[in-house]
Amino acid sequence: MSKEKPFKTTIVVHGAEITVTSTGFDDNDYISLTDMLKAKDGDFFISDWLRNRNTLEFLGVWEKMYNPNFNYGEFAIIKSQAGLNSYKISVKEWVAKTCY
Repeated sequence: MSKEKPFKTTIVVHGAEITVTSTGFDDNDYISLTDMLKAKDGDFFISDWLRNRNTLEFLGVWEKMYNPNFNYGEFAIIKSQAGLNSYKISVKEWVAKTCY
């Protein structure tokens, strides 16, 4: 089975650019939730969503299933802080900390 590089394209929905990624591994396309939320001034919603312990547990399961470069040690640190009033993480920080 050959693995192709992911192919990204952009669609415009109600004037907002949304990234769509095709992995080349399967017949699935992935739509960027981040782009969709940003179109609605959603940076606040994303950071608030990432503070939630249930969200982080879901992301941890997802990454374990689909990301061979997942940093389990860093994830454990992030998860231990989730739900605290002082805890905050951005998508950029999540990627930098959990992907080798």
